[in-house]
Amino acid sequence: MPRAMLDYTKTILQKVSFDAKLFTRELQKAISRLLPNEVEELKIWLQFFIVDKPELQPTLLLLKV
Repeated sequence: MPRAMLDYTKTILQKVSFDAKLFTRELQKAISRLLPNEVEELKIWLQFFIVDKPELQPTLLLLKV
């Protein structure tokens, strides 16, 4: 079941990636709701996802990469 939450979070983040503020808000919610190992997986996924989205680069600071 927890895996489903991580997949759902990724889907939401992909859908709101057009707006940096909304993306940041959803990322903050995800960090507070996911388990620590899921946050680590999300961090890895996020690094690949935002490679071509410079407006989302500052969100990596939320994950302390």
